[in-house]
Amino acid sequence: MQRPTLTFLGAAGTVTGSKFLFDTGGARLLVDCGMFQGEQVWRRRNWEPSPVDPASIDAVVLTHAHLDHCGWLPVLARDGFTGPVLCTPDTARLAAIVMRDAAHVQEADAEHAETHGFSKHSPALPLYRADDAERAVALLHPVDGPAPLPGGASVRLRSAGHILGSAFAELDLSGTRVMVSGDVGRPGHALLLPPQTPADADVVLVESTYGGRTHDDDAHESLVRAITTTAHRGGTVLIPAFAVDRTAVLLLTLAALEREERIPHLPVYVDSPMALRALEVYRDAIARHDPQIRPEIGTAEHLFAPRHLQLMSTREESEQLNRPDRTCIVISASGMATGGRVLHHLAAQLPDRRNTVVLTGFQVPGTRGWALAEGARQIKIHGRYVPVEADVVVAGGFSAHADADQLVAWLRAMAAPETAYVVHGEQSAADTFARRLGDELGWNAVVPRHHEKVLLPAADEHKAA
Repeated sequence: MQRPTLTFLGAAGTVTGSKFLFDTGGARLLVDCGMFQGEQVWRRRNWEPSPVDPASIDAVVLTHAHLDHCGWLPVLARDGFTGPVLCTPDTARLAAIVMRDAAHVQEADAEHAETHGFSKHSPALPLYRADDAERAVALLHPVDGPAPLPGGASVRLRSAGHILGSAFAELDLSGTRVMVSGDVGRPGHALLLPPQTPADADVVLVESTYGGRTHDDDAHESLVRAITTTAHRGGTVLIPAFAVDRTAVLLLTLAALEREERIPHLPVYVDSPMALRALEVYRDAIARHDPQIRPEIGTAEHLFAPRHLQLMSTREESEQLNRPDRTCIVISASGMATGGRVLHHLAAQLPDRRNTVVLTGFQVPGTRGWALAEGARQIKIHGRYVPVEADVVVAGGFSAHADADQLVAWLRAMAAPETAYVVHGEQSAADTFARRLGDELGWNAVVPRHHEKVLLPAADEHKAA
């Protein structure tokens, strides 16, 4: 019997582009199909042909709806993949929103680049279009509980507590047990219950986004200081935020800080059509008492509602926020300033020292958000360099990722696997976390290389052992 193999097609040596290909001999199964983000060396890989014929892949398992886990599905579907994409019901709803929005943003950015002549290519092209996104959305197959996969395999998706619908995947490849963590959430997430406890596995793939760090618990205080200081000087607080989950958490936090009289009651604008659609999914989950939601949250009626909240849907409304006529808070996607409406706001507001930009999550190296966090004095937006005179505040404690201590505590419940592959982290973070798994848990922990292929233990080896 052929031994199963695993090939790391993404998220190996970098924090994005999650794609893990399992070949059992009877089927080819892909876990996650994400876009690369950050430095150009990685982003360029989004345009490379798949090293495996998409038509030869029998099924995809999707852990959650963030772009770096689902955003390459439209390319896979466009190029010949027609199998099911298994995911939780909430992930199916959110992934549809994310992929449609990604296609829209890419088409709009390509058009903008072509019109203003700053593209390196002519004509400027999007990575994929709206019809490619629709082709991928049609393949989403929600599952609730254990589900069969082609070739005699099966998968169970269990809550990872990262965003709504997020899961870690427990695969049974005809007797070989594999756990793929996806992104693991923090025990103290404002809306979601902590990740469930994983079962023992022969092989583990674990993320390491914060593999070399622990979270700063001062995030709320950082936000309070940024808002009060900016209000005193009559500026705007601009918060680039992920549309899925982070915007909801920020609105929940701002509403609580207002009730506690810790911040002034300012207009709060949410300028992201995708965030508005994602908020409706969260509200629905709360209203139907989704088991992922913390029971103390209560009803959805009074959530995400600072006193002067305004939801901006049109382009004209968005343009008004480039230079607001009053002190306010603007929340706009994307969270790492890689695209979307927030770029126009940054271009207009960064040169004004009255303003403040608050970064609320992990910033992938090579992104504009990372450059701002590292103290860049200019950043390039739409082909032009914009001076950075506004304050930049990093409130990393809003991240939805478990930190290194929390990841170790989560994995400690498992018996040692034959091998743990540390993925979805920058090289230094992954190396640090792999050493920690070896030192503290006694695990055989390896950081794989991009496109590396490894053998997995066969089922009969477990029986012999």
